[in-house]
Amino acid sequence: MDDIERLQEMIGAAKRIVAFTGAGISTESGIPDFRSPGGIWTKYKPIYFDDFMSSEEMRRESWRRKFATDEVMLKAEPNAGHRALAKLIEQGRMSAIITQNVDGLHQRSGVPDAKVIELHGNATYASCLDCGHRHGLDPIRRAFLDGGKLPICAKCEGIVKTATISFGQAMPEIQMARAQDETLACDLFIVLGSSLVVYPAAGFPAIAKRRGANLVIVNRDPTDQDDSADLVIHAEIGSTVSRAIGVN
Repeated sequence: MDDIERLQEMIGAAKRIVAFTGAGISTESGIPDFRSPGGIWTKYKPIYFDDFMSSEEMRRESWRRKFATDEVMLKAEPNAGHRALAKLIEQGRMSAIITQNVDGLHQRSGVPDAKVIELHGNATYASCLDCGHRHGLDPIRRAFLDGGKLPICAKCEGIVKTATISFGQAMPEIQMARAQDETLACDLFIVLGSSLVVYPAAGFPAIAKRRGANLVIVNRDPTDQDDSADLVIHAEIGSTVSRAIGVN
């Protein structure tokens, strides 16, 4: 039995599956990994949350970077890996997708918002840091590029930021709690395209394993948690999971 067949068998036997996705599933849609050579964090020094809040210059630089790099994300389309997970969600076999990604590709593949737990936020819209009101990016982009205008909240005049979690910003408590609950309840936990180095998010696979769930890791490169997994596949994510689940 090869690895794909083993994965297929484990998926077939599971009653409640949770996926944990990282940058590797999105790089196959053309979105570069922030940490890879040539990625955003090798070109730019990260802007920390406190600096964003305290400095108009830092807010301006943050939005300048956002719109300079946005084109790649806007052009990206869900790939076979996203579609395979969407099928498991639709079938009721997978209860949730916990993701470190901010590109919204899981939702665009047909997964309902309520089934996607975004640990690092979402880069496809903005929100007010005071009242939480959601803002579309198009009017912010036009006002910034045409006149250099920084966004303020239409409801409360608070500071508006992309709905992503910045360096130094607290992890979202509700999403972390939901991720913990889903991890504890599953019997199969599948890691897809995460290097498992960013904590506390990278702790979820070990939690699932300790609770008795089977752990599968599909990633192009080895991770520090490979030794504790029941199945490790070092291969492309899209082709691997789409073959296991039967999706083109």
